[in-house]
Amino acid sequence: MGNSSFSTRLGFILVSAGCAIGLGNVWRFPYITGKYGGATFVLLYLVFLAILGLPIMVAEFAVGRASVHSAAKSFDILEPKGTKWHWYKYGAILGNIMLMMYYTTISGWMFYYFYKMLIGGFTGLDPKQVSAILGGLVTDPVTMTGCMTLVVCLGGAVCYLGVQSGVERITKAMMTALLFLMVALAVNSVLLPGSEAGLAYYLLPDFSRFSQYSLNEVIFNAMGQAFFTLSLGIGALAIFGSYIGKEKRLTGEALWIIVLDTFVALMAGLIIFPACFSYGINPGAGPNLLFVTLPNVFNHMPGGRFWGSLFFLFMIFASMSTVIAVFENLIACFMDLTGLDRKTIVRRGAPVIMLLSLPCILGFNVWSGFQPFGPGSGVLDLEDFVVSNNLLPLGSLIYLAFCTSRYGWGWDNFLKEADTGKGVPFPQWIRVYATYLLPLIVLYIFVNGYIGIFGK
Repeated sequence: MGNSSFSTRLGFILVSAGCAIGLGNVWRFPYITGKYGGATFVLLYLVFLAILGLPIMVAEFAVGRASVHSAAKSFDILEPKGTKWHWYKYGAILGNIMLMMYYTTISGWMFYYFYKMLIGGFTGLDPKQVSAILGGLVTDPVTMTGCMTLVVCLGGAVCYLGVQSGVERITKAMMTALLFLMVALAVNSVLLPGSEAGLAYYLLPDFSRFSQYSLNEVIFNAMGQAFFTLSLGIGALAIFGSYIGKEKRLTGEALWIIVLDTFVALMAGLIIFPACFSYGINPGAGPNLLFVTLPNVFNHMPGGRFWGSLFFLFMIFASMSTVIAVFENLIACFMDLTGLDRKTIVRRGAPVIMLLSLPCILGFNVWSGFQPFGPGSGVLDLEDFVVSNNLLPLGSLIYLAFCTSRYGWGWDNFLKEADTGKGVPFPQWIRVYATYLLPLIVLYIFVNGYIGIFGK
């Protein structure tokens, strides 16, 4: 497969973590935590990360490593003769393409905000004017298309260079910078006057805050967040499994990725909550937290323009690491399907992704009359619903069933692959849980997602 492998184990861990670490950690995690009462929610989330995320991640890595191919070929190689598991390749490819149809747009916003922050575009604005900047951006399809094009070109250029010299080298540098940036921002936030209240809200469990939501809703959201933060179920991690050697067992590697992913999410909370409380701003502000609340916080802060620029730089790294990972997966899938070389696929694929990203952009302005889930929703919500509420959970079910069912690849084959090498073994005793209970939990998340949207 040429140089389709990672040069170091650290490269594999950081690139896979980069795929998992994205806007879900830094944007969705803090605002959901804020909404559902802080520390208690974080505890639930950590529990679900271990019991939901870990087995599915190991399953996906195992399928990738055993087949040494992308989702486009891995099932064909491993499935028992005459079975139809390989049909899922279309679901996996669709999931990756649809994710890029809106993720490129939101990643473009990060570049826009970074630029605005850098040139002092927020300085001296009141909260209403800060809010108007996001309003101005989403009603301007030309600027948004420019930002999205920048994201696609940069992501494509990194993958064009190859696995080791592009994806691994650049993601490694970005992820290292991201971890250092986060620590610096978090220390800065914690040292702000009045940050203690934010720390207490974030880190001390208080079950009374739950009372305004049903336990079912809180549990469901903690499960959903644990599940979606890792990008499971569309083969985005399987491809990196196919790039690593057999020296290490997969459970330990998956644990490292989950630890890094969680570290970033928890640090995002340490950056955001103390700063919000320090300046008397509501941390449960929902999706606006990043684009309206935080620029207001940086406006108040000494050296705010510097810290704000660093924050959006780290947001660029978080979102671009995911863009690069998903592009790499799509490139590998199309290389497997068509036999074309990497560079041809990047040259042909980048314009296609740009075109497919346009509906999301136009959904905020020209097509804003299209409201699939009622007033206030748009194309972005529809695309995110298809990916997050359908393709990720159903894809995870397929990977799970494939690894546990005797009609698929089977438990023994899966376990042998997962436990090849040195390190933490995959716990044998969870076989019954992984085969029967875990699929039910994933189905619960799936059904509840529908009830949440259509059962109102």
